[in-house]
Amino acid sequence: MQTDFHHAVTYVTARTAGFAHQEADIIAYSAQYVDDAVSEGLVHFDNNAFYARIHSSHKSTDIGNLNNDQNLMIWLPFHFLPGNGGKGPGEDPDGTFIQKIVCLPDSPPAKEMVKAAVDDKGKAYSLHRLGIALHVYADTWSHQGFAGVIHEINEVEHARELKSSGMYSKQLQHVLEDLLDDVIPPLGHGRARDFPDLPFLHWQYRNGRGVWIERDNTTDFCKAADAMCKVMQQYLGKAQTGLPAADKALLEKIFRDLKIKEDKARHGKWLEIVKNGFKGEKFSFGSAEIGYAAEGANSWKEKALGSSWDMRVHKYTPQFLQSHWKLFHDALQLHRLTVLHDILPKYGICAG
Repeated sequence: MQTDFHHAVTYVTARTAGFAHQEADIIAYSAQYVDDAVSEGLVHFDNNAFYARIHSSHKSTDIGNLNNDQNLMIWLPFHFLPGNGGKGPGEDPDGTFIQKIVCLPDSPPAKEMVKAAVDDKGKAYSLHRLGIALHVYADTWSHQGFAGVIHEINEVEHARELKSSGMYSKQLQHVLEDLLDDVIPPLGHGRARDFPDLPFLHWQYRNGRGVWIERDNTTDFCKAADAMCKVMQQYLGKAQTGLPAADKALLEKIFRDLKIKEDKARHGKWLEIVKNGFKGEKFSFGSAEIGYAAEGANSWKEKALGSSWDMRVHKYTPQFLQSHWKLFHDALQLHRLTVLHDILPKYGICAG
């Protein structure tokens, strides 16, 4: 999924679950920033203080994508959560180890992951951690069938639309060939490019094991949003009823009808929808103005460090300790530790 879902749709589901604007804004920013936190290492301050951070993503052109050791620490806990074949703790799916780490929607490890985030309620970084977990949770739908390591199972061949979106003048496989997909390593859904991320796409492909996979992205995105709403209702101590019927119907309409391929443009349209509605309809919480900036003056990073660039030394301010950027990175470290060292070992998955 891309910025439109991880930021805007997360905000919508948070509001429909019962969060106030300010809380929903923190959850939604955190959910998207998982894709934008690409720097790691020590942050040094001018008073000799320092802060150790980890990253949750690589840039698409990062050579780290070719390093399976780094993939395990990035893609497995933050983007392609192993699904253990849908089996519970102590059980093994048929096949080899790769079947244990293929991502699956709402898998037992995914349920444990969001429960751990909910159980952290009350911490200074609890909303940030919830947003991080919801990013990973949502991606179990869009990234299903793919694994966060370089492996043949991630191969994508003979891709084609099953229902024309009107957005492509040629078969999807030819689109992939035009983009030189064979030079892209079979990591995650890299060989499928952004096809799993487009809310309106109904498509099919054959994976590296020769299995035909059908994907109705709209249906998957609706299921993800509803499940996220239930998690947030659980956090708030409410009945887990999921999205109200009218909000669910409006989400589905937007997913199907908003046919924009480019991520930033689609996200921009979503910001307008949250404020003004879509084709005369608004979400049940009414109108809201939201925005997202991964870098620059409005970014959490620049507000915390004085610059969104990684400097040799940053000016320290007492407000840093309570900054959203620092709290996000606190939560990021706890999330990775919990997934790799507490949850996955229960399923016989050693990846940390």
